[in-house]
Amino acid sequence: MRAALLGWMAMMVAFVGFIPVGCTQETQNEIGRAVQNWTGTDGVLEVYAGTKLVKQFIRIDKLSTARGTRRGEPRPYRFGYGVLDENFNRIVDPGEKKVYFEFSDYSTSYVFYENPR
Repeated sequence: MRAALLGWMAMMVAFVGFIPVGCTQETQNEIGRAVQNWTGTDGVLEVYAGTKLVKQFIRIDKLSTARGTRRGEPRPYRFGYGVLDENFNRIVDPGEKKVYFEFSDYSTSYVFYENPR
């Protein structure tokens, strides 16, 4: 049983090792997001106007790239769900709710990271 499990694990490692060779950067990102979604995250998205923080979303499990309806090509914006952190303290306070958001890759200054708390 153990030998079969080790053989299966070795095969999976070899398979995953060859995936990035023939994939585009976006496909590699999608694979990475699939793994990230499986493991779970507690992301924080900060949106800036110049140097000023104007919006902050917390408890984000993923950011998704929008896709075209006909060709399925990536669109220049991302979207997701998270709690709007109105007082920028990275804690869900009473009254702060989970919302849908989207933002442009072209014109939006943003930082997305794992919550360190």
